[in-house]
This record gives sequence, structure tokens and C-alpha cells, in this order.
Amino acid sequence: MKTRPTLHDLPSRRLPAILLLAVGIVLVAPARAANYQLAIQPILSKSKTEQAYQPLAVYLSRVTGHTITVKASMNFLGYWESMRRGKGYDLVLDAAHFTDFRDRRMKYTVLAKLQDTVTFSLVTSEDVLLFEPEELIAKKIATIPSPSLGGVRLAELYPNPLRQPRIIGTPNALDALARLKNGEVDAALVPTPLIRGDSTVNVVMTTEPIPHMALSASPRVDKKTRRAIRKALVNAHKTPAGQAMLKAINLPGFDPASNATYKGYAKLLDGVWGY
Repeated sequence: MKTRPTLHDLPSRRLPAILLLAVGIVLVAPARAANYQLAIQPILSKSKTEQAYQPLAVYLSRVTGHTITVKASMNFLGYWESMRRGKGYDLVLDAAHFTDFRDRRMKYTVLAKLQDTVTFSLVTSEDVLLFEPEELIAKKIATIPSPSLGGVRLAELYPNPLRQPRIIGTPNALDALARLKNGEVDAALVPTPLIRGDSTVNVVMTTEPIPHMALSASPRVDKKTRRAIRKALVNAHKTPAGQAMLKAINLPGFDPASNATYKGYAKLLDGVWGY
């Protein structure tokens, strides 16, 4: 009765070829897909953030072959605490001061940025004509609280701890503007595009422009995936899939950017707890 030859029965001269074939199979095996979390600063509510940026996560999942899911926070305090401890943020779409903070403290890599710049405007009701921020000392000003970009920008306007407005924290900029129009507060600090063309408000001042939000990656994200994401974002406006994504998230597009684009903006966090 014949028996099937085993590896030990094969001539020794055939072993190198068999071993090379086995090694080759291992080398060409596709890399295992990873699970990455895409964090978004909590300008909107948690549920609205997840809904608004889901198309971006789906788009990046398709171009990278990895599973990318949106991670949203309830508010900026929880967001800041998680960020400060370096927990759970693989990819982040965030404002300039947080982007620079991650670069300096956690070695994140900027991949691309939203087009244009960001400014905030301090506004009052149309019938309240003020011309200087100092005229609002001891008055109620609504904004998203620190360490949001609006919150730290408002703190810049009032460096003297003895001469402060009464800051009324709101969950988002729309709520801050609504409180102003309802007469609940004397002023609001909101992103400038929100009040552009609005004749029902008086603009007291507008902050200096800074780079728009950047998408950055933690060291856990490999270089190949970073390159794929950078290319997919910067060229999104050139492809049907990219155009559909931009339309879904209501953004014009992404520009090339690097860590140098955001250098120095972490200083806006001076005085923030935990910085």
C-alpha cells in the first residue's frame, strides 16, 4: 500500500523552492484592515456631528480600505480632556490651536486643511451701536466656551481678570446668535460667516484670520494610509466620489497643508486648564 510522501520524504534539493513559495505567499498577503476613529471638534451636538461628517468617514474608508468611524464628544470640556490624555483620536478634523497642540505634544501629522481662513465677529443687536469690546465689560456675551476657538478668542479680548464680561456658554454658535436676537444676552461671539449679510446685528469687531480646520493623523496611522488620505482630500474636487462627499458635508474643499501651517497657534491655549 502506497503512502503519501511527507515533507521529510522529499529530496532536499526541492526544499528551498517550497520554502520560497511559502514565504512568497506570506509576503503578498494583503495587509489587515485597521479600525480608525475620526474625531470632530464638537461645534454641533454629538448626534448632529456624527450625522454631518459620516459622508467624510465613508469616503476615507473607501479610499484607504480601512474602517473609519466618526467619534463625537458631548462638549468641549470632555473633548479637551480626552485630547489632553491622548485617548482615542486616530484622525482629527480640528481648529488651529488644537491642531498645533497635537503636533507639539503628540506628534500628529497634518494631512490637509479646509479651504480659506477662520475669523470670529463680536456682534450686538442692530439698535445697540458699540464700537469697542471694552464697552461690553460686565455685560453678557454668548459663545461656545473655552477651550473652543471662539472661547479662547473671546478671552484674548479681555486679558485683565478684573475687567471681564459675563460669558454665557452655549452648545453651538447658532444658539449664541439666537440668544442675542432673543434679548437674553448683550452680545455674541460667532464665526463671521454666520452673520455675513445679516442686517439685524451690529459688528463690534472681527478677529484676525487664522488657518481653517486641519485633518491630522496620529502616529498610529501608517504612512501609506496618511498618503492615501492626503491625496483623496486634496483631490476630492476632481472626482465624482469626492465631489459628492464635499456636497454632503457642505464644504468647498481641502487644500495642501503641513504642521508648519499651524505652528504657534497652540499659544491660544495659554491659561486653559491642563495646557
